[in-house]
Amino acid sequence: MMKRDEMLKAFARQRKNEIVVAVYMAAQEITHIAPNDLNYTFTGAMGQGSSHALGLALGRPDRRVIVFDGDGSLLMNLGSLVTIANQAPKNLVHCLCENGTYETNGAVPIPRAGQIRFTDLAKTAGYRNTYELADIAEWERELPRILKEDGPIFVDLKVEPGEAYPENFPRLYSHEHREKFRRALAAS
Repeated sequence: MMKRDEMLKAFARQRKNEIVVAVYMAAQEITHIAPNDLNYTFTGAMGQGSSHALGLALGRPDRRVIVFDGDGSLLMNLGSLVTIANQAPKNLVHCLCENGTYETNGAVPIPRAGQIRFTDLAKTAGYRNTYELADIAEWERELPRILKEDGPIFVDLKVEPGEAYPENFPRLYSHEHREKFRRALAAS
């Protein structure tokens, strides 16, 4: 199992100009680890990160879209897997930060924690490629290939909390940062 913040740092070292959709704890961490106007953290309702990422991928087929979803969040919107696979955006990489909990809500265990094979769900839904990674070195080694493959791609990342980062919900939903995202998206 890898520390989520270390996983995000490894991603940040290889990031180019991808749009990053991050939810809940990953969103809190990415704003500290890799601040970027192309970080989209405005999903609001649990489970909507994958749907927002799909919309961005379809709207900007010229840009790679990476979503850092949570397992609890994805369980709130499993239908998005089928919708994403049906739309088949070649530029979408769906990374699942699997830790077996609804972490933002007090680390309450998700139903059937540790028994669900999220990659099987994604394969059955119709994702082009799936990966299951639990080691930071393996993630760093596979990431360049993952970022170049045609999607949709599903990556189940086995994570646990790492360093504690300050939570800043007003930042996640601020009008100022939303406008910066819109300008960055329009400029690229």
